[in-house]
Amino acid sequence: MDEPLVSVIIPVYNAEHYLRSSVQSVLDQSWKQLEILLIDDCSTDNSREIMLELSVHPNIRSIYMPVNSGAAATRNAGILEATGRFIAFLDADDRWMPDKLERQIPFMMREKCALTCTAYDWVEANGAPAGRTIHAPQTITHRDLLKHNSIGCLTAVYDTTICGKLYMPDTPQRHDWGLWLSITRQFGPAKGLDLVLAAYRLHDQSLSRNKLRSARYNWIILREHEGLSRPVAAWYYLHFLIRKSWKYLGWNS
Repeated sequence: MDEPLVSVIIPVYNAEHYLRSSVQSVLDQSWKQLEILLIDDCSTDNSREIMLELSVHPNIRSIYMPVNSGAAATRNAGILEATGRFIAFLDADDRWMPDKLERQIPFMMREKCALTCTAYDWVEANGAPAGRTIHAPQTITHRDLLKHNSIGCLTAVYDTTICGKLYMPDTPQRHDWGLWLSITRQFGPAKGLDLVLAAYRLHDQSLSRNKLRSARYNWIILREHEGLSRPVAAWYYLHFLIRKSWKYLGWNS
């Protein structure tokens, strides 16, 4: 089977400590038909210099935002420039396992679905295991996603031959969730491959260290992006708050 091209979108902002490792995890993929798009959002550290160094590789393209625009606009700039059939996402501080695409893309083609995800592990800033695995549900409906975003952005891939190019809503947080909602609403359930094929790095800037900060953006996505009425949005928002409370109290893994 000919390997279709996969475009890997990596937004970059002050990622000098982890960027090389993240990009190398993509270059190490056993799936070789790929392009890597590095999009810098006006970093103030040495990220741009590292991008210039990495861009000598023929599979890597660097894009520079003219002004600091946030993660959603940065990812969308990458989507706009992508030429692959499949669009995948990875943050500049996270990593993939070497066989991620080799396992995920054929799975996606067999399932004939627009969106897939995989399981992933949390790791500490130094790469040591953090003792937690986030599993991927077998099937994720639009209704499931309204209650809880179970798709890790670092594992997500969508197929442009099914849904075309779709973009993330321009919110500071939860924009990836908005994209998954759009895809599942229009093109049916996402499918999960419950194999650990990525590693999410925890450090002081990790959003997962401060999940409750994203609470108000859940409401914005439900009301403005999904267009839900106040009562319906409140019902789904309550699911989010209950789930976060359970995690805070240690009642739910």
